[in-house]
Amino acid sequence: MTLIIMSKNRPEAEIHNDCERLSQIVCNLQRRFLLDLSKDLSRGNVSFPQYLLLGFLKQQKFLTMTEIAGKMGHTTAAATGLVDRLENLGLVKRNHATDDRRKIKVHITTDGLALVEGIRTDMVGNLRRVMDELTPEEQKMWLQIYEKIHTFVQQNCPNK
Repeated sequence: MTLIIMSKNRPEAEIHNDCERLSQIVCNLQRRFLLDLSKDLSRGNVSFPQYLLLGFLKQQKFLTMTEIAGKMGHTTAAATGLVDRLENLGLVKRNHATDDRRKIKVHITTDGLALVEGIRTDMVGNLRRVMDELTPEEQKMWLQIYEKIHTFVQQNCPNK
């Protein structure tokens, strides 16, 4: 007799098969969304990591190089390279802290804010087209599921 492990009243083999299918779907969706997003990003000559950094900077008054490295999961040298490129494009500015000249504060510029907002608008439009394919009940369920996943990831996969 074979023992089948039950998880939330479903056989383990069934859950595994569903996870395999979800893995394929998630990879395909990420690839498609990133390809579409990359087209938008390439218009501004900005990479996806640079866009993520601009998003972090949009949420803060400023970030130090050490904070940027931590949020991006990079070394400070790699973070410096990201900031150099964005500064050359006029999307961020660096200033010395008044209390410690060795400390560098990075701020997003108005051009950087405009780029982030434009890409965000495109993303919302793309998601709206997906939502239009769902019933109102499916739309609410999709958001609830993603919120639950987001909470799980925030609690179990903290930033470095």
